[in-house]
Amino acid sequence: MQITWLGHGTFQFRLSSGQVLLMDPWTEGNPAYPAGYEISRVDTICITHGHFDHIHDAVPLAKKFTPEVAGIYETCHWLESKGVEKTRPMNKGGSQKLGDVTLTMTHAVHSCGILDDGHIIYGGEAAGYVMRFSDGRTAYFAGDTNVFSDMQLIEQLYHPELAFLPIGDLFTMSPREAAAACKLIRPKKLVPMHFGTFPALTGRPSELAELLTGSGTEVWELEPGKPVDW
Repeated sequence: MQITWLGHGTFQFRLSSGQVLLMDPWTEGNPAYPAGYEISRVDTICITHGHFDHIHDAVPLAKKFTPEVAGIYETCHWLESKGVEKTRPMNKGGSQKLGDVTLTMTHAVHSCGILDDGHIIYGGEAAGYVMRFSDGRTAYFAGDTNVFSDMQLIEQLYHPELAFLPIGDLFTMSPREAAAACKLIRPKKLVPMHFGTFPALTGRPSELAELLTGSGTEVWELEPGKPVDW
């Protein structure tokens, strides 16, 4: 499959079947979004939580492409109120198959208020996803979170080969906590995210790589807008 980082916490997965899956879409106003990049197809959208930098463009993209949109129950209810038609609500521990990927919702240690007309409303809880693909491979997309000890259960239950973890600090964990998380999850490759978008997000992949020296996990730093094969 082809994976493209679109800056911050937004990723595009293009599967061998042609299915395009978009994680936490934030394009308009995203300082890290690759200039001139055009999203031409979306079959599936996954939302980890309701903060603007993870859900900002879910509604316009859903109205344009009519994809299936997965998220925690309360966030999906809010999306429906904004005219999103094909929501696929779920909750932590639950699984559902959308196209060629089976999603299992996991815990995340973060908040989940949705900014709506100047007010923050309840959006359920923040979550992550285990993504099991038709070729047998598994990835873990943590969303915004701190490290938590039950990440060890994610490794025991699903054995993800690839993990996506935030490292920016301040609003998520820093490289220090991300290194601890990696030692619980034990992926072959780790993609850092949610860093560098704003000056306050100070964590860097080089710090994480140094902390993981000898761990057996490769830190895979992606460049926004440049697709990679996995």
